[in-house]
Amino acid sequence: MKEFALNGSLRTETGKKAVKQLRKDDTIPAVLYGGEKNILLSVAEKDLKNLIYTSDVYVVNLNINKKPYKAIIKELQFHPVTDRILHLDFLQVFEDKNLTIALPVKLEGSAEGVKQGGKLNLITRKLRVCGLIKDLPENITINISHLALGSFLEVSDLKFDNFEIVEPKTTVIATVKTPRIIIEEEEELEVEEGEGAEEGEGAEGEGEKASDETAAE
Repeated sequence: MKEFALNGSLRTETGKKAVKQLRKDDTIPAVLYGGEKNILLSVAEKDLKNLIYTSDVYVVNLNINKKPYKAIIKELQFHPVTDRILHLDFLQVFEDKNLTIALPVKLEGSAEGVKQGGKLNLITRKLRVCGLIKDLPENITINISHLALGSFLEVSDLKFDNFEIVEPKTTVIATVKTPRIIIEEEEELEVEEGEGAEEGEGAEGEGEKASDETAAE
């Protein structure tokens, strides 16, 4: 996984007044959970831009008053009108313990179905995985070259050596949809073939009738 360095400062004061002052000073109140005790801290708002406003997922190397911690963002709170960050919850993680986290899905390759005129749809953009930090990738890269027209890819089709996907096996990740024009052409072809068969049967019946009449004469 990618890593992100972030400095924080211990908070000694709590309450609405203290939090309001922090935000006024362009710092964001936060809490680090998951260790021996919860740690109240604050981080500079400007330092969060590249961590928050991205599709990438990071392990955060937190430096709180010169003491290091590894963490991930567990929860974010935004202002309902301005979208400004109001609060951060970090979860402390450890090198020797499994971590469950949602990672972005990245598709690679050109699906066979797309070459045949189909449309590729990414249904699930993130998948929850479980494993040691050192074994977790930046994203879940999936080759979709084999996907045919009208087919789909689900979690049961995936297998990785160093980590596990903890989603239902039937979770659909991507599909190659058949365009309406192809469906309509196939339906028209079926109708034409059906009409041709009926006409053939009718002609055969008329031929038999004519033969019978000739025999009667």
